[in-house]
Amino acid sequence: MNIPNRIRYINKRFTNRFMGLIAGKKGSPVALIRHMGRVSGKIYATPILVARASGGFIFALTYGDHVDWYKNTLAASGGTLVLNGSEIKLIDPIDVDPVSARKAFQQPFKTLLTWMGTQRFFYMKKA
Repeated sequence: MNIPNRIRYINKRFTNRFMGLIAGKKGSPVALIRHMGRVSGKIYATPILVARASGGFIFALTYGDHVDWYKNTLAASGGTLVLNGSEIKLIDPIDVDPVSARKAFQQPFKTLLTWMGTQRFFYMKKA
């Protein structure tokens, strides 16, 4: 299931701003990825779904691989994850098989990602 552009726009302009208030904080189920704009050089923060994996983290590309935060992360070869109140520097993004990647996520996110038909995931290791 592809998320319609209209929903992406609403999330980018409104929902993400609200989620940005809680993402990455202690007890929040949502993390925050800080990434540098590949053209502007500006630092951005985007709420994301992430799962712990051996030596790093798996990220769900719920909108596919054409989103700015993912392109920025690739261009910079990493970013900073804010999770449960801690900042973690991450490097070397690589694609991950969707079947094994979904298994890394806890419920209800595992079911949500399956229901949404999310097919793109990537991994970054701790710096």
